[in-house]
Amino acid sequence: MARYITRGAATSLRRIAISLGLKRLRLRRHTARNAVIVASFIFWRRKMTHRPRLRLAALLAALVCGSALAQTYPSKPIRLILPFPPGSPSDMVGRTIGQKIAAQMGQNVVPDNRAGAGGTLGLTIAAKAPPDGYNILVTSPTIAISPILYANLQFDSLRDFTPVARLATIENVLVVHPSVPAKSLKEFIALARKHPGKLNYGSGGAGTTNHLANELLQSLQKIRMTHVPYKGATLAAGALVSGEVDEVILAVAPALPFIKSGRVRPLAVLSENRVKTLPDVPTSEEAGVPGFRMSIWYGMFAPAGTPREAVNRLYTEVARALQDPELLQRMSNAGMDPWPGTPDELDRHLRNEIERFSRLAKEVGLERQ
Repeated sequence: MARYITRGAATSLRRIAISLGLKRLRLRRHTARNAVIVASFIFWRRKMTHRPRLRLAALLAALVCGSALAQTYPSKPIRLILPFPPGSPSDMVGRTIGQKIAAQMGQNVVPDNRAGAGGTLGLTIAAKAPPDGYNILVTSPTIAISPILYANLQFDSLRDFTPVARLATIENVLVVHPSVPAKSLKEFIALARKHPGKLNYGSGGAGTTNHLANELLQSLQKIRMTHVPYKGATLAAGALVSGEVDEVILAVAPALPFIKSGRVRPLAVLSENRVKTLPDVPTSEEAGVPGFRMSIWYGMFAPAGTPREAVNRLYTEVARALQDPELLQRMSNAGMDPWPGTPDELDRHLRNEIERFSRLAKEVGLERQ
């Protein structure tokens, strides 16, 4: 607990102390220790027989602790849990914004990559982390998709997390290995239709957006391919470059180096409009497959029960960071678009996404594992 409380809280404490006969209690320095003394004295004097006073004591203690936290947070490094490996889009977004808010707050934000199980390992770790404001999570739509695909998760996406802030969006691009005899999305679909189950595609794991996007493509075009899941999109991209798989849907940012070097061939971006970093690559609709869209969003969450003062401070710092011209330029260069939003806006978006992906899972016939 912090050493000092606000002047307003001290005034309230002084009045209560006088009414209880604690006239000699000195509150001039507004110490949190004295606040606890008053709250404890209320409890002791009434011996749990006067419920209004007990409630007052509890509220007073909460007021003091909240006030103290707001004044001192953060007083130590913050752990940033990232449910995908280094180099993944989630990692890029988390580290980029984490570095900025660390500089603004004057406190370290330490990335902790916990990849595995399609992102659910990191989500589980974040859900069970102490809700003290020093554990935060940056994640993708995986937090909305996982409950739809997995029956025995150790977390509830709505109950076990506190939304903090919306962060960024990244568009997806469908890329194939150069050995695949298809120069357009239509040619790729025709190839898959001619050889059912022979073409394979990689993903960052079951339930990730690149997995569901490929399931959507198969449903729309009535084709069948073989799914090869990896522990993160970074490994899936490596598998594509090496020729281990034929196709992967990747976020534009990590796909760019491979596209520019000719190690993969882009066929379409899965967005409404063309992406400025890939101006010559058509949208899926331009490529002849309307309805084939899948963007990735990223948000910051904390374990449920995290103090509101910490959540508000983190949101304020993120909102401030997303107005910084230098950060915005870095995000643009990496293919990220800023997506600022409040905790309530992120909460509504998460609920809408769970509904949207639930409908998609039913449409493509995905069953819970």
